[in-house]
Order: sequence, then structure tokens, then C-alpha cells
Amino acid sequence: MSQEDPRVLELRAIREKARLGGGEERIAKQHEKGKLTARERLNLLLDPGTFNELEPFITHQGDEMGIATEKYLGEGVITGYGQINGRTVYVYAQDFTVYGGTLSEMQSHKICRVMDLAVRNGTPIIGLIDSGGARIQEGVKSLGGYAEIFRRNAQYSGVIPQISVMLGPCAGGAAYSPALTDVIIMVRGQSFMFLTGPQVIKTVTGEEIDNEHLGGAEVHTAISGTATFATTTEQEALELCRTVLSYLPSNNVENPPYINIGDDPLRMDDELNSIVPLDPSEPYSMQEVIARVVDRGTFLEFQPTWARNAIIGLARIGGHTVGIVSQEPSIMAGVIDIDAADKITRFVRMCDCFNIPLVTFVDSPGFLPGVDQEHRGIIRHGAKVLYAYSEATVPKISVITRKAYGGAYVVMSSKYLGTDVNYAWPSAEIAVMGAEGAVNILFRKEISQAPDPDAERARLAEEYRRNFNNPYHAASAGYVDDIIEPRETRPKLIASLTALQDKYSPAPPRKHGNIPV
Repeated sequence: MSQEDPRVLELRAIREKARLGGGEERIAKQHEKGKLTARERLNLLLDPGTFNELEPFITHQGDEMGIATEKYLGEGVITGYGQINGRTVYVYAQDFTVYGGTLSEMQSHKICRVMDLAVRNGTPIIGLIDSGGARIQEGVKSLGGYAEIFRRNAQYSGVIPQISVMLGPCAGGAAYSPALTDVIIMVRGQSFMFLTGPQVIKTVTGEEIDNEHLGGAEVHTAISGTATFATTTEQEALELCRTVLSYLPSNNVENPPYINIGDDPLRMDDELNSIVPLDPSEPYSMQEVIARVVDRGTFLEFQPTWARNAIIGLARIGGHTVGIVSQEPSIMAGVIDIDAADKITRFVRMCDCFNIPLVTFVDSPGFLPGVDQEHRGIIRHGAKVLYAYSEATVPKISVITRKAYGGAYVVMSSKYLGTDVNYAWPSAEIAVMGAEGAVNILFRKEISQAPDPDAERARLAEEYRRNFNNPYHAASAGYVDDIIEPRETRPKLIASLTALQDKYSPAPPRKHGNIPV
């Protein structure tokens, strides 16, 4: 038996050292915090046995503040490629056991390298973030490293899906990278993002707050709208990342994956025929409408706890991925405010980037009135929704379930924004405003002179509703393509999506538009 080549033995020893990152003691500390190591995370994220590491032997090159005496193979980030559900992805996972995962010039080099490879090969890029921010010892080099990453995040946006899984801290300018990606998944009680930390805030403003309440998962999913999802554990976050990718294509020239779960495309749900109350002021659940129309169990709601008067998410209809946009009439009557407008806009544009057809359910009494909303720019924010729908070239279908008043009717995928097929339910009310508001303006004098003003107002409102606030009036002028029974919605949508699957609607030549941000 021949003796092992010592050079091979040396390679094995060096590889084993690289696999340990910051060493056994720091790995133990990571586990004591209830956190997984970067390699454990990659094992959970990727299909077993598919990970191939790149540049594991890189170390930092400088000697700023004496750090040359403490070098670690891999430089605090593990990069490479693997597979998720049999599809190739590129990944990077920051290793908190090495200098707290802080970003150095060489760590940036590794991350930028896999980002470039992902774009060249048309595959998604996933970042597992767990970092104390820029490595202070390197000064401007680490800042320049972040800038290189940010530039790629921006330039590759809409080319390949970019997903950030936040599994620890992400402080300072580092937070701009996930903010530029398509989906952000956070872990409650473990991950947080902010530009200025609690100590700086206390020094500058005197406010006292901890990491979790400043930039934790609940803050960014329910208040700021920065993050997309929050999970309880790292394992759930990584599994959710796999689920999100199952709806998305690998790049902007592919179609999303087709997954047939066996739900009958001709299925009709009779419950839908009675789901909208006869009283137009009574709420109902649009979540239930969506669940009954899409393939069973496939609706994945994005940002479910932020701007809850709007609903966005991915689903499958007839096995094909679609983007769902709607109002929630049981929350604020489905009115559109600034946050709802921003939520809808970003999602519509993401779907358009990745060839995902848009299905919009409309039930909104309009934009939220008030001095605060006007002063904060509801016009500008509402214009973003208009812009996004008008710009989108993917198949677009709308279903008006009840109220479609004024500006809310126009911006929510109305026919003349370029929507391909517009359906209305018999309960649809399409008008400039509600019947009560309209008669108060049109018949102010008659109402004030009537013996019983309230009764006269009610009579005129009912007459106005019967004559104008109904789908037949809009259909007679061509503003909707068909009035359908609610139970027919699923087969009608599937037929429309099939008819539109080869849609070609190129945008006019230009560098890019100027969305009213």
C-alpha cells in the first residue's frame, strides 16, 4: 500500500482548519447564543451534498492595527454554489466566529465574486447575513468593499432574484445591501437592522432603546416595511427561503417554475357567490376570496403585518406562479394609504421583473383622506402605483369584487392602464365615489329642502347606486370585459392566463423612467 502524499495530508489539514472558521471556542459561543454556524446554515438551506465552496483560503491582506497576527481562512464569509430543489443558486454566509462577521476588503471580494458568477450564469443569489458591520481596523477599505456590494445589488436588481436572510446583526451602512434585495427574511429576537445603533441614538437624541425595539424583526415587518417575512427560528427562515425560490424564476428571461398540485383548474367554489355582503358597508375577508380562487394552500403572503389594508403575495393558479394584489376590506375598509401604495408598488415591479403575471382583486373606497396623508405626499405615493401598473408588461388581470371608487379604481390595474382582462362581480360598484357622497354633492339643495332630509338622502343614494354604482353601467361603456359569477373566478383566471401566456408588449426605447419616489 502506497504512503499518502504529505501534500495531500497538508491540504486536508488546511481545509479542516478553514471549516472551523474562528475556532472551536467561538463556535461554542455561537451555539450558546442559540445560533447556528455559517456552515450549518448552508447545510439546511441547500440540497444535501450540493454545496461547492469558492475561495476558502482567502485571508485579509493588510496589517492595520496589528490584525495581521490573527488571520482566519475564508475571511469571515463562506461563498459558493449549490442547489435548492434541484436548481442552482449562489450563496454567501457570513461567519460571526471570525471578527464578528465584519466586512473587510477581501470579504467583499468574495461576496462580489459570487454575485458576478450568479449573474453570468443566470441564477439567484442568497445572502445569509450575520455581521457586526464594516471592519473598523480596515477603515475606508471596508467601506469601499460595501460600496462594491451595493453597486452590484442595484445593477443586478431585476436580473436575478436576490434574497437576504437576516440571521444576526446588520448595523450601519451594511443594512443597505439587504434593503436593495427582493426579499428580506428576519428571525424574531435574533436579527436586527439599523443605520445608527442604540448608543449613538442615546448620545445624539437622548432616546433610550434596545436593539430589538430599534430594528428587530417585528419593527421591520410591521412598522418600517423594510423586511418581507419574520420567522421564529433560523431553521424556519432557511426553509422559507427555499419556499420563496420555488415561486421565482432563476433570472429575468425565464418563466417561473410550473408546479401542478392537482387542484382542478375548472373547480368552482359556490361559497364565493355569497361572500360579499349585500350591505356595502359590511366587511368581508379578501384573504378568504384569494384562498378559494388560487391553487389550494399556495398563497404565500408578503409583508403580512405591514399596511394590512393591502394584500400582496405569490400564489399558483393552475400550477403557474402569479402575483396577487388586493385590498383587505376588513381593515380600514380597504382604503389605500401611503404605506399600502408603497407596498403594492414594490411588489408589482418585482413581479414584472421576473415574468410573473399579476392578478388584482379590487375593493377600495379610495385613497385615505386627511391632512397628514396629503402633507406626507399621498399624491406622490399613489402615483407610484399608477406608474408600476402602467410600466408592467406581464399579463395583467383584474377582478373588481365590490368598491372601485375614484383614484383607487384607476390605479388598481384598471383597463386603461394596460390591463389585459378586466372582470367584475355582480357586487361591483364602479364610480367616482360612493352613492352617499355623490348625492350629497349632486342633490345638496333637494336634500336640505326635503321634509325628511335623511330619508330623501337614502332614497336618492339608492337610486344613484341602482343607476350608476353597478358593473352593468361600466360594462356598457367597455370599462370591464365581462361580469362573472364569483364562483367562476378561478376557471376564468386560468383561461385568461393561458390566453395571455405569449403576451408581447415591449416598452418604448429609453434608458429608464423616472418613478415618483
